[in-house]
Amino acid sequence: MTNFILLSILAYLLGSIPFGYIIPKLKGIDIRTIGSKATSTTNVSRALGWRWAILSGALDVIKGVIPAYLAMKYLNNDWQIITVCLLPVLGHVFPIWLKFKGGKGAAPFFGATLVLIGPKFVLFFLIWILILILVRIMSLTNILFPWILAIILFFYFPYTYFVYGILGAILITIALRENIKRLIKGVEPKVAFRW
Repeated sequence: MTNFILLSILAYLLGSIPFGYIIPKLKGIDIRTIGSKATSTTNVSRALGWRWAILSGALDVIKGVIPAYLAMKYLNNDWQIITVCLLPVLGHVFPIWLKFKGGKGAAPFFGATLVLIGPKFVLFFLIWILILILVRIMSLTNILFPWILAIILFFYFPYTYFVYGILGAILITIALRENIKRLIKGVEPKVAFRW
C-alpha cells in the first residue's frame, strides 16, 4: 500500500509538470495567451512550430511512461496499476502548478498505454496517425483514438485495461470540451505542419 500511495503522488505531480508552458516561457512566450490557451502540444506548435511541439509532446509522453513503468515493476494489483497510470493524465489536464488548467491529456495517456500493453501499442498508434491524416484536426483525432483504443482493449486485453481505456477516454474528452464546441461550430483549426 505504501508503494501505491507514493507512486500515486509521484504520478500526479509528474503529470502536473507543464512542459507545454515551460518551453514557450523559456522563449519569452506565455502559451496561455495564444490559440486555445492550453499547454497542449498542438498549441505549442501554433506558438513555436512543430520542432518545439514535438519536444514538448515527447516530454509529456515520458510523464506517462515513468509512473506506468514503476507501477508495473513495484505493484501487483491491476487496479492499483491502472490508477497510477491514469494519474499523470489527471495531473496533465489539472496541474497543481498552473491552477489546475493544463493540457488535454493525450500524450501522457499514450505514454502510460505504451508501457501497459508493450510494443503492440505501436501498431495501435498507426490508427492515430491514420485518423490524423484523414481528418487533419488534432483535437478530433485525440477524441476518437482513445475510444477506439478502449474498444480494442475490451476485446484483447484484461478487463482492468478496458476500464483504464474508458476512464482515459473520458478524461481526455472532458479536457477537449472547448474543442468539441468549436468542432460543432465548424471552426476548429486543422493541423498546420509548420516546422
